[in-house]
Amino acid sequence: MSGQRDDATPRVSVVIPTHNRPELMTLAVRSVLSQDAAVIGEVIVVFDACAVEVPDVEVPRGWTLRGIGNSRTRGLAGARNSGISEARGEYVAFLDDDDVWLPGKLTAQLDRFARTPRAAVVGTAMVVDNGAEEVVRLAPSETLTHDDFLRNRNPGVHSSSLLFRRSDLLGSLGLIDEDLPRSYGEDYDILLRASALGEVAVVNRPLVRVLWNGQSYYFGQWAAYAEALQYLLRKHPDFATMPRALGRIEAQVSFALASSGQGSEAREWASRALVHDPRQVKALLAIAISLRVITPTAVTRVVQRFGRGI
Repeated sequence: MSGQRDDATPRVSVVIPTHNRPELMTLAVRSVLSQDAAVIGEVIVVFDACAVEVPDVEVPRGWTLRGIGNSRTRGLAGARNSGISEARGEYVAFLDDDDVWLPGKLTAQLDRFARTPRAAVVGTAMVVDNGAEEVVRLAPSETLTHDDFLRNRNPGVHSSSLLFRRSDLLGSLGLIDEDLPRSYGEDYDILLRASALGEVAVVNRPLVRVLWNGQSYYFGQWAAYAEALQYLLRKHPDFATMPRALGRIEAQVSFALASSGQGSEAREWASRALVHDPRQVKALLAIAISLRVITPTAVTRVVQRFGRGI
């Protein structure tokens, strides 16, 4: 009887990369282990450039918890891939160490996968905690296409909400791109790749709480941000088929360059962005930053209050 149950029960591996944030990481782990989904689950905490110290938490029946070191490229991409390589589940879920899953998240996603066999990945909407209030971010639709992701990052679908088939990550979809500068945009890259293979299905309810108040390791890394965005433009030539999509990324590059003190280059990128899409406010902000009219910190703090990012 138990063998039959095991064969029918979904097996899920949850990969949580971490780096010297034991308190936040423990909250993330507990949020997974408190899910009420009928699964055989494992939590793999990947310790990136820090000691492997598995949190002392209660592990419910049907779950296991283990810690491993990042055996690949240092950073988020390598850490995720280290976890994927060690995973034993049919499904692999991502969770950042400073975010938490909310009740019902895993059950809802597994149900959506069962009902949407063409889905390359299933995500959820999120709640952004900016330190002062919580802001709900929804996706524009319960099904997102490749064109949707070219037009917009669709940030309501956060990396901490993503659930994949492990066979896809090891096969047609591929692992996280470890060549991305500082792993920036690795989640956007894999969503672009996934949406080119099949639809991105969304449980459009806020089932992940994302902490977004400046604690991110990426915060203020403007030069790396600009380099990574230019890498994504080269890697995904489909952006060039949509002028507004191309202008959006160019505006982000210009903002990052201006914020890193590269004013002349920033203005060049801003000009390109405005040619492709005159509505790109980020390009205008980049010009203002490059001329020292405003500061990037002032702009980012304002947008973060509304649960958004640059």
